[in-house]
Amino acid sequence: MKGQMRVYYDEEADFLEISIAEPRQNYGDHISEDVVLYRDEETDEIVGIGIFNFKTRSKDLQEIKLDLPVNISLFS
Repeated sequence: MKGQMRVYYDEEADFLEISIAEPRQNYGDHISEDVVLYRDEETDEIVGIGIFNFKTRSKDLQEIKLDLPVNISLFS
């Protein structure tokens, strides 16, 4: 993954989405009830993550620590 990170939060839906790189055709792979990995349709590379019930899952929005069922390495 390489590129600019974009973060979108919908407070009404309590949904957080983090995308990496330029938008491209992707599909969602539900890895748990509330977590979706977005993968590039051609390369299967992870290009983003979506978290439903985000505020509910995090206790303190000043310091967000969530246990996700996935390890993501970001490096340049």
